[in-house]
Amino acid sequence: MSAATLRNQRTSLLDPAILRQAALDSLRKLDPRLMARNPVMFVVELGSVLVTAIAIAHPSRFAWTIAAWLWFTTVFANLAEAIAEGRGKAQAAELKKTRAVTTAHRRGVDGTVEDVPSGSLQMDDLVVVSAGEVIPADGEVVEGIASVDESAITGESAAGYPRIGRRPLGGPRAVRGCSPTRSSCG
Repeated sequence: MSAATLRNQRTSLLDPAILRQAALDSLRKLDPRLMARNPVMFVVELGSVLVTAIAIAHPSRFAWTIAAWLWFTTVFANLAEAIAEGRGKAQAAELKKTRAVTTAHRRGVDGTVEDVPSGSLQMDDLVVVSAGEVIPADGEVVEGIASVDESAITGESAAGYPRIGRRPLGGPRAVRGCSPTRSSCG
């Protein structure tokens, strides 16, 4: 898979693979030992059990309706949490893949620029990142300015503007501008 393909790929909210795993995880999370980590949902689950027991002992449409709503709330909250976790894991895996296949434009001491795999960058290598390219490694901006989309890492919807001395993380995409960056990992 090319870097361009990975750069433009987004993890869908309704990705069938993520939903399938999330549905299984949401049922596993009904275990009271796991639910106890979230006190609010633990109380809702206890209420669900209690109201279900009351509905069984004294059947009425009201009791069963309340029991159904409480169980729906519990399972839906677990599902939403599991989907968020699944998307986060998928985005982290996508960033790892991106960093593995990213080409870096390393600037030599004589000013020439050569294309090298990002994995071969050494500490203090100068890398030129242009608009639309993935930042190949963590580093420090040494000249210029660029707009950087770090939403996959920070969750922020707006692009950031790392200036000279700032440290953009490797993996996000430069949206606008061109910014030579000094590698801080090797």
